[in-house]
Amino acid sequence: MLYYKAYKHSTSKEWVTFIHGAGGSSSIWYKQIKAFKAEFNVLLIDLRGHGKSQEVFERYFTNEYNFENISIDVLEVLDHLSIQKTHFVGISLGTILMRTICELAPERVQSLVMGGAVTRLNVRSKLLVAVGNATKRFIPYMWLYKLFAWIIMPRRRNAESRILFVNQAKKLCQSEFIRWFKLTYKLNPVLSYFNENDTHLPTLYLMGDEDYMFLPQVLKLVDGHQNSSLQIISNCGHVCNVEQPEVFNAAALGFIKQHSH
Repeated sequence: MLYYKAYKHSTSKEWVTFIHGAGGSSSIWYKQIKAFKAEFNVLLIDLRGHGKSQEVFERYFTNEYNFENISIDVLEVLDHLSIQKTHFVGISLGTILMRTICELAPERVQSLVMGGAVTRLNVRSKLLVAVGNATKRFIPYMWLYKLFAWIIMPRRRNAESRILFVNQAKKLCQSEFIRWFKLTYKLNPVLSYFNENDTHLPTLYLMGDEDYMFLPQVLKLVDGHQNSSLQIISNCGHVCNVEQPEVFNAAALGFIKQHSH
């Protein structure tokens, strides 16, 4: 089973589950933990091959790397802890896993907070994916990861996010990076399906105003999906939970409280 860390609240029955992105770990939520555990039960998960879940990779994760199997990993943690329903908060690629969970087990999802959501690839991101897939087996993965981090988060104010994600990615091995990068082959059909099919679940998109690769696509999606709303965070790039944590926390907590029992 995946590595997880649970913080139990003395009175709240509500759970908030955090899902990090590719190359990261649950440690990226360090600016959220204090604020959220004061209000709710909090569950942090390291996805397969990431963080402390690397330790169980060889003896556990033998099935194919796809969005469905990786999402089932998360559901197994919920089952283990007897969590019937939870709010989800995710960042970047983690938002795709959350959306996949909505397909697999919508009854387990109370609300969704999508930070730096990836909902469709633009021309530049498609080019990045193509270059990565063409070179991933013979170029050191950290070169690729640093390049991607710089292209997605190019500004000086994005430096903390870039450094955080690069330092987390250093803990991956080349073979694990390749396994995850292969998921990009499946991105276009998966994202097209998600765009065309509304979950009708309460969803808040939190996007930085400087997230130029992914914000335009979210603007289009929100217009066509019921129960979805968007808050754009000023002076912020892709990893908005790190760059503007106070705004992120206030918006996410306010939204979750609105949709708590």
